[in-house]
Amino acid sequence: MAADPETTRLDDDILAFIREGGSGPSDESRFNALALRLFAYQFGRNPAYRSFCVARNVTPEQVTRWHQVPAVPTMAFKELPVACFPVQQAAVVYLSSGTTGSKPSAHYLPSLDLYNASLKTHFSRCVLPDRERMPMIVLALPPRVLPHSSLSHMLEVVRTEMGTPDSDYFMDEGGIDLPRLVSALRDAEKAGRPLCLLGTAFAFVHFLDHCRDQGLRFVLPPGSRIMDTGGYKGKSREVPKAELHGLYQTTLGIPPDYLINEYGMTEMGSQFYDNSLVDTGKGRPRFKLAPPWARTLVVDPERLEPVPRGQAGLLRHYDLANRGSAMVVQTDDMGVEIEEGFEILGRASGAEARGCSIASDELLSRAG
Repeated sequence: MAADPETTRLDDDILAFIREGGSGPSDESRFNALALRLFAYQFGRNPAYRSFCVARNVTPEQVTRWHQVPAVPTMAFKELPVACFPVQQAAVVYLSSGTTGSKPSAHYLPSLDLYNASLKTHFSRCVLPDRERMPMIVLALPPRVLPHSSLSHMLEVVRTEMGTPDSDYFMDEGGIDLPRLVSALRDAEKAGRPLCLLGTAFAFVHFLDHCRDQGLRFVLPPGSRIMDTGGYKGKSREVPKAELHGLYQTTLGIPPDYLINEYGMTEMGSQFYDNSLVDTGKGRPRFKLAPPWARTLVVDPERLEPVPRGQAGLLRHYDLANRGSAMVVQTDDMGVEIEEGFEILGRASGAEARGCSIASDELLSRAG
């Protein structure tokens, strides 16, 4: 079904902002203007969200700044369709992996235009700032195995549009193809050809365990890099980030500036990456860098009000790429503001996330 004129205009303007990288002196004012338009759009097209906002005495006429827009808790994505259109018309639905037996979050997207533009633009900036393409080795399951995984989709877009033709997956339902992976790394060493390795943190942990057991070490060519994602806590054990980074260096020969962690969510259309490669050699602390079309606030776990810089709280994301769902997503991830970004501290406990639970209950009650 063709989009209505208001939706088309809004999508076109957000796409232009994303593709330009949010550059220019009017970056903040332009973001604010688009955020206010998007709030009015979502307020008008999602009855449950509108009732939620009205109950809090927040309407588009009263809001002048993006940070005043009410947030939708991630828990709501588990319980009701968070969408500004009939979900039967969704081009794709992404489901969270969740824990065994738990209900997944569902994110309905009317199209992939904004999602793909967002992921390609920010990935290029943070992971490939020095080149357009490079060979990619992917340690994650492909979309044919996980068709409702936003991560699998993201990695497939990156592999096909920013990888060289020989970029490939080295993991399937049976696990990591260890002999083929070892062979590919040895070939890169011999050819002096830098590689980009992408995957989940614990896929890398399993490979590093194999290297330890087999006494394997590599010195990948300069310019090689790793983008990992997900937490450092697996089913078997937890590997602290500093320890994993040390293993990347000693086992694969990749220096700290070329280790980039990605933070993404099923409920969002944009991703965040470490600033390490963007700021290489500048001596800056490591933090998650938001794309110019997104903002993140750290808020108090109970009051859900912004906290001073350096104080821990819950992460709240504002994302223009979420045109079809909810621009503002209140997470139960704990984090702290660092310079122009944030770092993740882990998941909040039930007590810490009390404010999220109350907000979610409020929204669900409005949805009937």
